Amino acid sequence: MYYYGTTAVNDKGHLEIGGVDTVELVREYGTPLYVYDVALIRQRARSFKATFEKYGVKAQVSFASKAFSSVAMVQLADEEGLSLDVVSGGELYTAIAAGFPMERVHFHGNNKSREELNMALDHKIGYIVVDNFYELELLEALCAQREQQIDVVLRITPGIEAHTHDYIMTGQADSKFGFDLQNGQAEKALQQAMQSSWLSMSGIHCHIGSQIFETTGFTIAVQKIFEKLYQWKESFSFKASVLNLGGGFGIRYTSEDDPKPASEYVAEIIAEVKKQAAHYDLSIPEIGIEPGRSLVGDAGITLYKIGSSKEVPEVRKYLAIDGGMTDNIRPALYQAKYEAVLANKPLEQTTEVVSIAGKCCESGDMLIWDLPLPEAGDQDILAVFCTGAYGYSMANNYNRIPRPPVVFVENGETRLVIKRETYEDLVRLDFPLRETAEAKHQ
Repeated sequence: MYYYGTTAVNDKGHLEIGGVDTVELVREYGTPLYVYDVALIRQRARSFKATFEKYGVKAQVSFASKAFSSVAMVQLADEEGLSLDVVSGGELYTAIAAGFPMERVHFHGNNKSREELNMALDHKIGYIVVDNFYELELLEALCAQREQQIDVVLRITPGIEAHTHDYIMTGQADSKFGFDLQNGQAEKALQQAMQSSWLSMSGIHCHIGSQIFETTGFTIAVQKIFEKLYQWKESFSFKASVLNLGGGFGIRYTSEDDPKPASEYVAEIIAEVKKQAAHYDLSIPEIGIEPGRSLVGDAGITLYKIGSSKEVPEVRKYLAIDGGMTDNIRPALYQAKYEAVLANKPLEQTTEVVSIAGKCCESGDMLIWDLPLPEAGDQDILAVFCTGAYGYSMANNYNRIPRPPVVFVENGETRLVIKRETYEDLVRLDFPLRETAEAKHQ
């Protein structure tokens, strides 16, 4: 078993993270429980930033907050000098509540509302990533009405899709995001933005995929973009001051995964940008990247208690946990794979292969298929690794199950950063058809 960050086995034979015994964490906070290794998040953030500094390139490393947005996480990103990528009014509001510097906030999304754009303008964020002509016209009208300027970056689709070890070249990218680089949409949007008195056209953004293990897709995207930047300089006298290449850097979920170190992704991106800038005699723009999963994914573990079991003779054995697709929908949604151990006895020899079932009323609520474990039973604690990205972010209240709390651990200290939802929370926004006897006594 590969242990991540500060995760280790202590002298009690228990799994620990951040110098804190997971069995003690369960005793204090209950289960299910999300736990984040703050030291690992800091190390990843610094690794991305240090590589840009090493090569002397101006850059912004933005935390893609869709991976895990909370006040504490946004404040941690600020402590590490990161910028912030938000994709909704709620994520922007979280950044505001966290006191994050608005000049380092960038707003994404393919259908930003008037209210969301006005919120961004009210707080004078760093720039807006414009996704389509509707938004371009809406933002222009809002800025004119307010007599306020805003920096914008155009999101383009470069005709590349990259996932894990594969990348696909497409002529006309089929995506709900961005202006197509091949069919003239991007040029039209560029001209429209440049003609505006209120929109300051700063640069280009692209995002080619997720859970990427190779750098080929990034280098080809850089080549395609610089070819266009050269044409746009000649045709429109446009000089990009920002080139944001998005995120998608992969992490190790299981032994099948073999991602590169963060520094290697960044070094190869920098090398290609410098090469293309020199080839076309263009200035090197500020490079932007947006790591989300690669900052928080393997820094998170989720702790569960095991409950019931079911043996299907000559087929499989099921172990049920006190969570499931309400706190981690990724396996049900797209067959995501995870590794896990028993936190209270991680070094015991495995004796059986089991499948971990969630408690929701869905046959598809399976967390892990065919997991080797020691003999496990009621009250044993299962620790599932690499749940820091899109676990809490995609958590839900299916079956009226409250969402778990989130705890940060660092140097032997714990901090509760999101409390556990209660049953009272679940009905807080409900309006009854009639007054109940219970309500009369409150």
